[in-house]
Amino acid sequence: MKNLSLIIIICSAFIFNCNTSKTSIAQKNERLQNIKENDTVKISSDKVEYEIIIIEPGFNTWLVSTARPEGFYSQQYMETRNYQYVVEWNQRVNQPFRYNTNLYELQIDYQPNIDYGYEVNYKLYNYFIYFQLKYNQRLGSFTPRI
Repeated sequence: MKNLSLIIIICSAFIFNCNTSKTSIAQKNERLQNIKENDTVKISSDKVEYEIIIIEPGFNTWLVSTARPEGFYSQQYMETRNYQYVVEWNQRVNQPFRYNTNLYELQIDYQPNIDYGYEVNYKLYNYFIYFQLKYNQRLGSFTPRI
């Protein structure tokens, strides 16, 4: 009788553990999907026809928790820095044997004579800061700072 009850306890523990794993895998997949959705930043404007989509794990959280608040930098300051960062970024995209193609995949079409507005410049500027800090890159002669 002791052996039978021990086998039942072991089997029920095994079945219970299998069901728990399935639930935790489903929860994990759902959590990963939520993280992916929350880390996608889409910037668009009605004034001009453009769209920026940033898909970078952790960027949205960093933007909210670590970056300087909106209004800290002037639009002109961010436009100047963004243009410098974009020029360097695009040069690295065009040199795939010298720079990591996983980091520099696509060129950025940023024109200095177009007014993209404060929000676009703010998010783009902060993405460049985040990128440089996260991947230990330097896109200019100055050290990225928060």
